[in-house]
Amino acid sequence: MKQQQFLEVIERDEAERRWRATLDIAAVPAETVALENALGRVLAEDVRAEVDVPGFDRSNMDGFAVRAEDTYGATEIEPILLQLNFETIPTGVAPSQEVLSGTATAIATGGMLPRGADAVLPVEFPDVQGESVVVRRERVPGAAVSFAGTDIGWGETVAFSGAQLTSRETGVLAAIGRSEVSVVGRPRVAILSTGDEIVQPGERMRPGLVFDSNGRILADAVRELGGEPIFHGAFRDDEAGLRAALGRALKDADLVILSGGTSKGEGDLNARVVGDLDPGIIVHGVALKPGKPICLAASGRIPVVVLPGFPTSAVFTFHEFVAPVIRELAGLPPGDREHRLARLATKTSSERGRLEYLLVGLVRRPDGELAAYPMGKGSGSVTSFSRADGFVRIPRNTEIVDADTQVEVTLLSRELEVADFVAIGSHCVGLDVIAGALAREGFRVKLLAVGSQGGLTAALRGECDAAPIHLLDPASGEYNRPFLDASLRLLPGYARQQGVVTRADETRDIESLLADPQLRMVNRNRGSGTRILIDQLLGERRPPGYPYEPRSHFAVAAAVSQGRADWGVTIETVARQAGLHFRGLQAEYYDFAIPADRWDRPAIRALRELLAEGTSVRAELAELGFGSRESG
Repeated sequence: MKQQQFLEVIERDEAERRWRATLDIAAVPAETVALENALGRVLAEDVRAEVDVPGFDRSNMDGFAVRAEDTYGATEIEPILLQLNFETIPTGVAPSQEVLSGTATAIATGGMLPRGADAVLPVEFPDVQGESVVVRRERVPGAAVSFAGTDIGWGETVAFSGAQLTSRETGVLAAIGRSEVSVVGRPRVAILSTGDEIVQPGERMRPGLVFDSNGRILADAVRELGGEPIFHGAFRDDEAGLRAALGRALKDADLVILSGGTSKGEGDLNARVVGDLDPGIIVHGVALKPGKPICLAASGRIPVVVLPGFPTSAVFTFHEFVAPVIRELAGLPPGDREHRLARLATKTSSERGRLEYLLVGLVRRPDGELAAYPMGKGSGSVTSFSRADGFVRIPRNTEIVDADTQVEVTLLSRELEVADFVAIGSHCVGLDVIAGALAREGFRVKLLAVGSQGGLTAALRGECDAAPIHLLDPASGEYNRPFLDASLRLLPGYARQQGVVTRADETRDIESLLADPQLRMVNRNRGSGTRILIDQLLGERRPPGYPYEPRSHFAVAAAVSQGRADWGVTIETVARQAGLHFRGLQAEYYDFAIPADRWDRPAIRALRELLAEGTSVRAELAELGFGSRESG
């Protein structure tokens, strides 16, 4: 019976239960591969040794093969003489002479122990005098000898079905002479990107289009999970074309993923096309944020998923619903994720009625606890997932999570990498230059952009090594220093010019722009240093666009360049890169608030050295238009 459900939003666990009940997930049939291609694959059989390892009694060192009983009683004062046999046993050669009582045979490391011998006397212990070996130490039977089959015995199971092969297992398989093994086949996962706005990396870009990052993310995620991605390309919102593409994908795939086209928009055709499969759509709409419009479907027993188009939504829903299926198809066990307890750094609002996945970056507090900083770029962000350490699940009936609330963070990777240098505060392209230089010196760097005020708070709490800030004190007209208390030290950074920008064809001065009620501005987020300057410039005026508060200089430049705003305030460097007309307001100082007890940490010492006059970093900052702190 065909099931048609269109955005009937249900809870996450119920959505997964319904979908899984329709599927018949089993590991992909086995295939035989050469051992050199087996790394990372999952064994489809128990592997038993058909040889002994080692295959013969083997010497573990250079020396002399002897009968242990012939050495009993030997001392430095009363040595024992053994007659030296004529042969020397190298590796790879079977010995021909038996070691009789009272004799010894020279043998190399790895050499085959001759008949009669049961121990090896290290070469540094005895002396050789003519045709005799002078023994001054006793040996016990088995000394310096690996007996045949003591590592691996004939018939012993060395690897079990279901094991994912690492270099350790492939080494064992090589040791028993296996040149090929039976492994679970790679599940073939077809991927289709959809949407009129999608272009592939390398193709020509124009306003309104976006590069297809989802296709690359999903293909590589499938590969990481042991699957074989089959990228069919990007398809426009054409129903006939989508049906044909989906039909081709279903012919040779174990699972099909479409990206985009899951909501009720007129141009979103994926759900309509998938809905005509049998049984078709099982679930369309899950109470998640991000990821609400995910569509879980099937064609016969083949899973079909339509992921949301926004990158963060697509990645989250892929890992929640699709990744476990791929792991099962690849013969892998369920992936266990690591969890950490942390304190939420800032008050966070959530939408009631949906389970929310909040991406966070983790930093260590002075008391040893972790602080979780929300990444806060939304479901359309490409970078949030890649830069986050983990995510917090906010229950569907929770609207507000207060700052300092203890939360459980699910890590995105197996381990939490501790950074050597954590900067929390205002972001700047100059900071990227500095961070890159620190990384080249071997420091692990973490940058969290939360604005100057948020960075200052983090520094006062001791949650970062440096807080990049550019805060103007209206009373004194001084930047940054008035905001520091005794627990913080100021590391001078660099000067940058803030100003009002418009498109190149708008040349009026600042007062004329402010006086024109038809012009729309683009603001900056509250808590940023630039917002303080803007509010000082405007006074009581509130031009159109005042509530529009993007969080970066780049976003301001983009809004003006694309005509969504007529003017805004940004730094000269960004304005120049965007080709905007710039009118200087004033020089500001971008400095670093450093917790005093971290001043002499290695990363901070390195930062201080990089910011010294005459360094290559200073030269690179100057090329970007950033002046020295002293010169302004």
